[in-house]
Amino acid sequence: MNDVPVNHNRFSGLRRRGFLAAAGGAAGLGALALAGCAGSGNTAPDSAKGDGKPKRGGRLRAAFAGGGASETLDPHLSNLFADAARAKALFDKLADYGPDLAAQPRLASAWEPNAGLDRWKVTLRKASFHDGRPVTAQDVLYSYRRIADPAKAFRAKASLEPIDLKASRALGERTIEFVLKRPTAEFPNVLAAFGAYIVPDGHEDFDKKPIGSGPFRFVSFAPGKSAVFKRNDAYWDGAPHLDELEFVVANEESARANALLGGQIEYAHELNPATARAHEDKGQIQIVRLRNSAMQGFVMKTDRPPFDDKRVREAFFLIADRKELVDGALSGAGEIGNDLFGKGYEYYASSLPQREQDLDRARKLLKEAGAEKLKVTLDTSPVAAGFTEAAAIFRDQAAKAGVTIKIRTGSKDSYWKDILDSGTLASYRSGAMPIESHISQRLLTDSTTNATHWKHKDFDALYQQAQSTKDKKERAAVYERMQRRLHTEGGFLIWGFADWILGTARNVRGIEETAPANSLDWARFDKVWLA
Repeated sequence: MNDVPVNHNRFSGLRRRGFLAAAGGAAGLGALALAGCAGSGNTAPDSAKGDGKPKRGGRLRAAFAGGGASETLDPHLSNLFADAARAKALFDKLADYGPDLAAQPRLASAWEPNAGLDRWKVTLRKASFHDGRPVTAQDVLYSYRRIADPAKAFRAKASLEPIDLKASRALGERTIEFVLKRPTAEFPNVLAAFGAYIVPDGHEDFDKKPIGSGPFRFVSFAPGKSAVFKRNDAYWDGAPHLDELEFVVANEESARANALLGGQIEYAHELNPATARAHEDKGQIQIVRLRNSAMQGFVMKTDRPPFDDKRVREAFFLIADRKELVDGALSGAGEIGNDLFGKGYEYYASSLPQREQDLDRARKLLKEAGAEKLKVTLDTSPVAAGFTEAAAIFRDQAAKAGVTIKIRTGSKDSYWKDILDSGTLASYRSGAMPIESHISQRLLTDSTTNATHWKHKDFDALYQQAQSTKDKKERAAVYERMQRRLHTEGGFLIWGFADWILGTARNVRGIEETAPANSLDWARFDKVWLA
């Protein structure tokens, strides 16, 4: 493997707020836009998806918000969108989610259950790791057993819980029999779980020499700074068009926008609505909107005061003016939520009435709970678009109900880790995933990313009942029952669903415009080319 040296100084400015410090603010952004587009004219940008024959070659530089010096290329530790995009470039899963959030085959070419839905035979396609070894059933079993290690906190652990990994076995080099603890009708969703990547049997050295079966091969990695990958010509799904792919860390949205406008990157992940409005259809850069991809809300810790009282949680549901939050925090680029994840996805409880602001009812509930003149700290961070704006808007809404909210702004580098266990109320968001995956990863007693600390054995039992119900209509009824309870007394205050906004240089083609974040075709850099 030929390593390509990386000059991190080229991008040092991406880690401070807008590297043209002298420009500053909106005026600086405009000045940079003019400087970066000299000679480009005012013609409308080409479609990101693009037409015509893909062109091979070149390096694409993609900027994401990162996780600081603690970043890793271990795909089983993927948590941030930057982690997921890097993992997708290097590794594969057995399945992944399509635009409708249904599982589609990837390394698995087929799956078939027995009549009882408690044994599934999975057949692997012919694929190879970057070192030339074939992907085998033993690699799959090793990967899943590593994720399920009780001593570790890997993201996909809760999703893999239905599998009895001791009883599961290889039936041949490319066939696995998964033995399940109970009938599971939607087992393909388990194979597509966030973070359930397949790695070589016994492999552990991910940061120095990661070996996957993905479309790109490892070149170099500097945590919190940059990662460089090169094309895998032997990729089973076809070699990427790009020669090289570089991930650059830029935590500030303004830094990502300025770098794109200044020609220092070709892809900026997660731009805010104001940036999109300023540059959409202006011919300088391309704006791609993935409609209603990101859940936006607040998490209330249900295991500690004041939110261990469900009356207080209901009061906070009623304090929220969702339209004001969407209009103010997202500049209207989204739609209102109803305190449930997955609006528009399969099994979403759309029959529940839309919750409206009711300050009188909120005050009454707080009085009943002995929480009049309640004071609470809201943790937030500029780590995600709309977070700090929504926090300020909700603070003002809460004041009308007699609640005093103190806003505490946390570090972008450690925010997601910090809020899992600390504090009582925090800003939160999520990309797309099936509703059952949201439940398994965030709402079961042993879920590793259970930010609301919602832990109820009877709720866990309902999830298992839904998973083992063969009839789809009956299964949907169980999921609706679970969502009714969450709507009444859960810890997620979901006020909206935001458009996911990407920015690219005008010569970038192949960006899928209908793929929600976290789905198969999101961040598919193997399908992108430079015109």
